[in-house]
This record gives sequence, C-alpha cells and structure tokens, in this order.
Amino acid sequence: MDGGTQPLLRLEASGGVATLTLARPAARNALSMGMIAALRDTLARITADDTIRCVILAADGPVFCAGHDLRELTAHRADADAGAAFFAETMAACSALMQAIVALPQPVIAAVQGMATAAGCQLVATCDLAVASAAARFCTPGVDIGLFCSTPAVALSRAVPHKAALEMLLTGDPIGAEAARRLGLVNRVVAPDALVAEAAALAQKIAARSAVAVRLGKRAFHTQSGLPLAEAYAIAAATMTENMLAEDAAIGIGAFLNKTTPVWRNR
Repeated sequence: MDGGTQPLLRLEASGGVATLTLARPAARNALSMGMIAALRDTLARITADDTIRCVILAADGPVFCAGHDLRELTAHRADADAGAAFFAETMAACSALMQAIVALPQPVIAAVQGMATAAGCQLVATCDLAVASAAARFCTPGVDIGLFCSTPAVALSRAVPHKAALEMLLTGDPIGAEAARRLGLVNRVVAPDALVAEAAALAQKIAARSAVAVRLGKRAFHTQSGLPLAEAYAIAAATMTENMLAEDAAIGIGAFLNKTTPVWRNR
C-alpha cells in the first residue's frame, strides 16, 4: 500500500494459474516503491508454490503501467543529497524486480489492456510472453522529459531488434499493438473484450504441461540466451540430460510411444 487503505496488487489463483493485477489505476499503476515491493514479495511467495504453474500479470484501469512514479521521485529532490540515494534505491529495486520475473520458475504472461510506458513497457518486455488488446500501446518516452529510458532499454533491447528498440528510445514515439507484435514485443493481439479469455487460455495451456519440464526449460532458455554458442549448447545439453532423468520425461515419452495421454507427476 502507498499510504492508503487499498492494496496495490491483487492475487487470484485458480487451476494452477495465478493472476497478479496492478491495482493502482488512479496513479496509472505507476511503479512506486510500494508497488515494486508488493510485486517482489508476491513473486517470492509464488516461487515456492508448486501448485502455481503459470502467472498472468494484468492491470486495472485504462493504463497497464505508466512506469516509475515521477511524483514520488520528484519529492526526494528536497533530500539533502538532492535525491541521489532514493533514485539509486528505486532503480536498483526495479531492476531486481525485473530479474525476479526472469528468475521465477513459472512462466509469466503480460495481459496488456492499455498504455505501457517506460518501466511499464520494460515490464512487458521482461515477461516471458505477452497478450495485448488491440487498444494497447507501448512507448519509452523518457527522452521527452530529459530522462533517457536506460533501464527499460535493457529489457526492450532483448525483446525486439536493436534498431527498433533505439527508435522507440530515441524518439519516445508510441507504437500500436500490431506493430509491437510484428517486432516481437507481444505474442498475440486480440479484441479488447477477448484479452482476459485469451491470456487465461494461454496460461491454462502452459499449466497443463509438465511443471518440471517447463521450469527447467524456462531456466535454460534465459541462461543460454546471452551466452556464446558453445556455452549455450553446453547449458542446453546439461538441461536436456537433467530433464530426461525426470519422471515426467519417462511418462511423456512412454505415452507418446504407446499413443496414450500422459498423466504428469511434475517431478
């Protein structure tokens, strides 16, 4: 909570899928320190919950996330150090949040209903998958206010081609949902009234897979993606070996060979 009585984040879980909803629409779901802490604490609980197989990150109101809370940041300019310590603390906390999403064993799907700006766009780029409403838009407009989106650039440059990322970062211009899909920032674009159902269907499809295979696979994917080719294959081969030794792999391969439906034990 940010000094109020309403929670900043809602958590609902059903059928192996946890839905986290940013619930600060009056502040455009900005990533205040309170919101960042709420997300990190909730993700830490989900990490240890074997009943949750997939996570959806959604938001209330017309804006998915407006990025950092500029009012909160500006208030600290009155500090003795002109805000330097608080600015550094905020950027470190947000960076840790993004890394926690990548490190989370369960895949995370962003369900983007509206504008995702700056660190809000970073949040979408960080999630493993993204489903967007046709009304959604994405931008990194820090350059418009003299504050280049350097931390959002880390996630954005890993999600879309470099020249596309730099154009967004250097101009601050928003792009629509279909353009975001073409660039690879989002996976699917649907009508606004179909967003919740589409994200839920995708999450349920993933949740129905072997949890051990999905967890190993997500870990290996993110570990190898920044490595040289030989190191990437070494990580992937070791993961395949570990996965082959899992009970679910024996179950799944046996079911395939016998033309039956596997019943996962998730180990």
